[in-house]
Amino acid sequence: MGVSSDALTKSRQTISAYEDYAEQYDAIVRHVPNEREQASLKRLVAIAGTGGRILEVGSGAGYDADFLENLGVKVRRTDATKRFLELQAARGKKGELLDLLTDDLGGPYDAVLALCVLIHVPRDQTDQVLAKIAGSLRPGGVFLVSMRNGDGETSGEYHRVYWRRDDFAARLESAGLVLIRDDFNVGRDSEEWNTFLAVRPA
Repeated sequence: MGVSSDALTKSRQTISAYEDYAEQYDAIVRHVPNEREQASLKRLVAIAGTGGRILEVGSGAGYDADFLENLGVKVRRTDATKRFLELQAARGKKGELLDLLTDDLGGPYDAVLALCVLIHVPRDQTDQVLAKIAGSLRPGGVFLVSMRNGDGETSGEYHRVYWRRDDFAARLESAGLVLIRDDFNVGRDSEEWNTFLAVRPA
């Protein structure tokens, strides 16, 4: 099953919005992950292993990757938004253009990281994307992902998709991943998030 033209349109519209917003986003986003985020990233590294190779999709300004590299792993920084990669390059960090819907992810990786990214993947493409991510992991590899909690999807400048905790957990399992931990938190503007840590069985 390929990527629908509707999904591509929504994706390109979202990427275009981020191209315009990237510098503003960089100015407001935390440059160091908070304690809860640091704990999640440390759990990722504990399973991936020191010296492990991690694919980050949707690196944005790259601050999670900075934190991970300080823990002794190698991060392949990627984003579908060129402006984010330019902002990272200005800090001496190399990233690559990667579209989660249409591009091959490479691998196998010890871990894949997708924080605040899959919320832009249309619902009808979610299973395909999760299968692609699972396939890019080595056996025993780990996936850390955060999703907006709720129902349905909203279109506009940014396409956003919402999943209830149990529904998204089921999608992870359908992709052949085993959920080992999930956390709920309320972010900026009272947004509800679920963060999932899952492994590809060894």
